[in-house]
Amino acid sequence: MINNNNYSNQFMQCSSYGMDFSMWAYNTALSLIREALQGEREDELKYNYLIENAPTQEERDIITSIRDDERLNRQWYRDIYKYYTNEEINSYNGEEFTEPNSYLDGIKSSMLGALSAMARSRIIREGLPSRFFRDIVLRILTDEMKHATLYNYILSINNLNSN
Repeated sequence: MINNNNYSNQFMQCSSYGMDFSMWAYNTALSLIREALQGEREDELKYNYLIENAPTQEERDIITSIRDDERLNRQWYRDIYKYYTNEEINSYNGEEFTEPNSYLDGIKSSMLGALSAMARSRIIREGLPSRFFRDIVLRILTDEMKHATLYNYILSINNLNSN
């Protein structure tokens, strides 16, 4: 059941879509939000590795902007989860960062991660009853699209430079 708690948000005055979601989709959305926040520490260490090993300032700037977007997106997911459950999510799952074999391997795995996050965000969006939160998840989804494109750009320029 949806928890209408006292978590205050000045923007929650907008209208909702109504009951165009199922409880299964709602519960799945909450579960996927928890999943999206797992491994947060590992993600931060991976971004640090990529930034430190980027061969150009342009690539460092791109990865830094992606990292900053991801921090905001994780905060939005925390806020959504807290609004519906009145619970905080513990995002540390105890896993440690394993350094990729190379900078480009790290970029490749990050691109695949962004594509996976896009699919997860689409399902989360479908399960939320509030238009306000659905719109936030749409922003997260489009950020993931942008990130995948930027990772692809980095792979492309590195491929051009190696030829």
